[in-house]
Amino acid sequence: MRKLINYQPLPLTRGMMGFLPLLALLLVYLMASDARLAANAADKLLPGLGAMADAMHRMAFEPNERTGEYMLWVDTAASLLRLLIGVGLSAMLALVFGLLCGALPAVRATLSPLITLFALIPPLAVLPVLFICFGLGEVSKVVLIMVGITPFIIRDLQLYIQSLPQEQLVKAQTLGGHSGQILWRVILPQLMPRLLDAVRLSLSSAWLFLIAAEAIAATEGLGYRIFLMRRYLAMDVILPYVAWITALAFLLDVLLRVISRRGWPWYYSK
Repeated sequence: MRKLINYQPLPLTRGMMGFLPLLALLLVYLMASDARLAANAADKLLPGLGAMADAMHRMAFEPNERTGEYMLWVDTAASLLRLLIGVGLSAMLALVFGLLCGALPAVRATLSPLITLFALIPPLAVLPVLFICFGLGEVSKVVLIMVGITPFIIRDLQLYIQSLPQEQLVKAQTLGGHSGQILWRVILPQLMPRLLDAVRLSLSSAWLFLIAAEAIAATEGLGYRIFLMRRYLAMDVILPYVAWITALAFLLDVLLRVISRRGWPWYYSK
């Protein structure tokens, strides 16, 4: 009899097994929603699928009476723009500082304590400071994302570089490579897929900081809309918005994974 620890499900079976918990959660929600609506047809806590579909249809395909905008797409565009700018700038900064701190001991000795200190600061605690310094506009929201995820990506890249076999660096120097060539041609190519992995792992934190900033100071965005609807107990809008954010985050994760696998296939064959 095959031991459970050695069992490897087939790809189709693995997909079905991953779908089962989601189906179970959906069934539990539907049963709870039916029970509450049977007791009180005006209950707003657990709306039915029909009510949520109608609400999302209004948000996506019916223009707002005051602004004439389609709110779901306006909110999505605003949030994605803030997220992509914040994550993109964080990735570029982390790549530079992670590369230098990981490969150059002098830079590591100088900057690592400061980076560690920034990593220990709760980002949401400095949000009021960011609003005071940068105002309530877009800059403060982007900076919050950068403050929240950049130090962790830097530290991850630094540790990864330090774990690379020293034989690679010794051989490169033996062949006459100087520091710049070693950084550019030996370390950097190996660092890029790790950077994308680190960004993927940081996306959930980036969404958290974005939604927190939008909830406090914004006039559009997915986080802003969720907290606005909270005032009216509009769970038929809030729950689909949460599902939509989850779907966007999943698609971004898949996109980064595809780019990484196609750009650096050797990284996943190890």
